[in-house]
Amino acid sequence: MTAAVSTFARSRRRSELSLGLLVIVVTVGGYVLVALANGPKLPPNVAILLAWVFGLYLVAHLAVRRFAPAADGTLLPIAAMLNGLGFVMIARLAGGGKDYAEQARVQSVWVAIAIVVFVVTLIVVRDVRIFARYRYIALLLGLVFMLLPLAPGIGQSRGGGRLWIGLGPLSFEPSEIAKVLLVAFFAAYLADKRELLTQGRIRIGRWFVPSPRDLGPLLLAWGVALLVLAYEQDIGTSLLFFGVFATMLYMTTRRSAYLVGTVVLLVIGGLVAYKLFGHVRVRVENWTNPWPNASGSGRQPIQSWYAFGSGGIAGTGLGLGQPWQVPLASTDYMFTSIGEELGLVGSVGVIALFMLFVGSAYRIAVDTARPFTKLFAAGIATIIGLQSFLIIGGVTRVIPLTGISLPFVSYGGSSLVANFALLAILLRISDDSVRAEIPSRAR
Repeated sequence: MTAAVSTFARSRRRSELSLGLLVIVVTVGGYVLVALANGPKLPPNVAILLAWVFGLYLVAHLAVRRFAPAADGTLLPIAAMLNGLGFVMIARLAGGGKDYAEQARVQSVWVAIAIVVFVVTLIVVRDVRIFARYRYIALLLGLVFMLLPLAPGIGQSRGGGRLWIGLGPLSFEPSEIAKVLLVAFFAAYLADKRELLTQGRIRIGRWFVPSPRDLGPLLLAWGVALLVLAYEQDIGTSLLFFGVFATMLYMTTRRSAYLVGTVVLLVIGGLVAYKLFGHVRVRVENWTNPWPNASGSGRQPIQSWYAFGSGGIAGTGLGLGQPWQVPLASTDYMFTSIGEELGLVGSVGVIALFMLFVGSAYRIAVDTARPFTKLFAAGIATIIGLQSFLIIGGVTRVIPLTGISLPFVSYGGSSLVANFALLAILLRISDDSVRAEIPSRAR
């Protein structure tokens, strides 16, 4: 590492550590406020929590300092802040029932596992172009992970969809792992076929369109993934893959015709899903008018509106609301829990954190020179941004609820592990681009 890169890396790591200390203070302070709302004494496990949070962040920071020293210095603190806020809210919900108390204990374990996966990804993935070299293996593994919930004996159905697999006491969503692999395949294939997809081989009137040989494998992989997800009735992940595919295709070719085509397909697919799947119809009806089912399926959105209304501008305060009144408050409606106790100010703060994360990820994509890494970083940014929009838009009634998790915030181990793996890949891309860019500027 040259002297210029080393100086730049030290500056970024100092910023990351400083922001991390702020994250630790906010997380532990929020936990203390939640505890003080239930009594005048500090909880006896504050010191343990402080050591746990500080230790996990320190491990992640040291891993970045050792294996990606020149990487962006804001992504890890932002992810840690979102994750810390989510953990505080899950701990807050523990006062609403034994299930939430168990979730708080389980989530603390999943956070540790996610940090381990984050470190292992930084160590193992020394060059992200390995995904490009083994793109078809990534595609195959991605489709296998999508098919796992259909396997007899381990597949599990929840909330109208067959999305989970269970291995003993553990259960997780394999589609979270599949999204990493499929985005890597899309990025590798689009980087290779960029010119052919942009200019086209076949002429139709004044326009040139791609040949089936060029566009076929991409459409086949995308179509199979969507069909599997539709069969499993995982509409949220289907929308996520659909949006990521369309965005990456447009970023590669800059042809608006692809966007128009995907919007048409989205409308057709939405109508088909509405006709075929009962839980999709229920969600659309609850989006338009939940009051006829106020005591049944419409209870969730109605309670969510009351929660946002009681939160107001500044919120009821941590530990002073009743977020457990909303069903699935730690998963689908985690943003509602934040809106009730932290109010509009806290909700806008969370949205701002996601915007900063996505913006930083897109900046990493712009800064890198290699087509594959550029598309891979942009695809990861699109995943986090679109997933955040789908769930926040669902609970605020902008769109029908899709039932996917809020990245880094909601309860759930599989989503947390996958997102920290994506974060590690982003940091690896950022480190590589800085190492390549600064020496060339010096020359």
